[in-house]
Amino acid sequence: MISLAELQRHIDSGELSPDAAIARSCDAIDAQDKTIGAFVCRSEKPRAAGTGPLRGVAVGIKDIIDTSEFPTEMGSTIYRGWQPRADASVVMMLKQAGATIIGKTTTTAFAATDPTATLNPRNHDHTPGGSSSGSAAAVAAGMIPLALGTQTGGSVIRPASFCGVAAIKPSFHLLPKVGVKCFSWTLDTVGLFAAGVEDLAHGLAAMANRPELLGDATNSTPRIGLVTQEFACAPEAASEEALRVAGVAAERAGASVRAIALPEIAAEAWRIHTTIQQFEAHQAFAWEYRANYDAMPPLLRGRLDESEHFTPADYEEARAIAVRARAALAETFEEVDVFLTFSAPGAAPKGIDWTGDPRFNRLWTLMGVPCVNIPAIIADGGLPVGVQVIARFGDDAGALKAARFVEKALKRT
Repeated sequence: MISLAELQRHIDSGELSPDAAIARSCDAIDAQDKTIGAFVCRSEKPRAAGTGPLRGVAVGIKDIIDTSEFPTEMGSTIYRGWQPRADASVVMMLKQAGATIIGKTTTTAFAATDPTATLNPRNHDHTPGGSSSGSAAAVAAGMIPLALGTQTGGSVIRPASFCGVAAIKPSFHLLPKVGVKCFSWTLDTVGLFAAGVEDLAHGLAAMANRPELLGDATNSTPRIGLVTQEFACAPEAASEEALRVAGVAAERAGASVRAIALPEIAAEAWRIHTTIQQFEAHQAFAWEYRANYDAMPPLLRGRLDESEHFTPADYEEARAIAVRARAALAETFEEVDVFLTFSAPGAAPKGIDWTGDPRFNRLWTLMGVPCVNIPAIIADGGLPVGVQVIARFGDDAGALKAARFVEKALKRT
């Protein structure tokens, strides 16, 4: 994989020109993408910017995010050839930081459950996960150092775990969603994929103009609470092992690690995530579902068919539960600095007809808290399995710092 932070250091020192860095990504895409299928389209002659902290950094953009230079087709025939006139806000933020938008990465249709043909670079017989399939796969295959994805259920953290890359789902609204196809305005969150946690910090700090995300030089040890989310059903053995290994490694490195129970209302919040998501999806996809029903992706269309029974009263009750759960969760963070928990139920499922289960991600998306995936172990078949570090709402710097601590501890094992 390409380390964004290391690439920046080579460019800043003059060892590598920005254009040469972009050319390396182009060569990697030429060599790998015919097999992996991570890109929907790409620039034929990309040029590096002359200034900015992300000059020389090639970035892939999930194809539900508007780009003025590329079509935004959202994995659906309904939008085939659709060309936005403007860039989404997050794309402009990247360009203002000097990044080069190299192409659009594959997405499950409308970022739902109808899968792409993208392969997992770690094992081609397995899914890369979804819905940010192409972004995770492109970074994992070493094609690009940075990619954008989105998460409504588990679509950043889960594919990162399956593909063995670092990823952050930031605090809700840290990154704007203007120009991003809406699925659920309460849940949709733009996130980043990169080779390691330091790379995430450099990418997010540069595009959001938040240098505090880079952290400081202090080597403080975090107070870590192990969370298992029993209400989400048991994980597979691989994820249990990943969490055990990460917890032991962090404790050996000096962190305080102990099991912690979530407030009881967390289980209710986990349950009503679907109510909020599907009620809002019916409004977000009103035109597609009503005017283009037969052209809708079949799995998403089926989910919408099955969720027509949700009423405004159901929705308001679910929103009230979410508010109470966020308050209760904030109190739990008085006991620890971060949670450490499963990123996915296990390793990537075999085949590409299913992108995996988001059940260990749904609560955290609804709570709006920052989540960082860290690769933890390699399971059978050479498949990575990650764990996620979760901090209180707004403490994205703390989440990145603790994730970097765990990442370093795991590398010592």
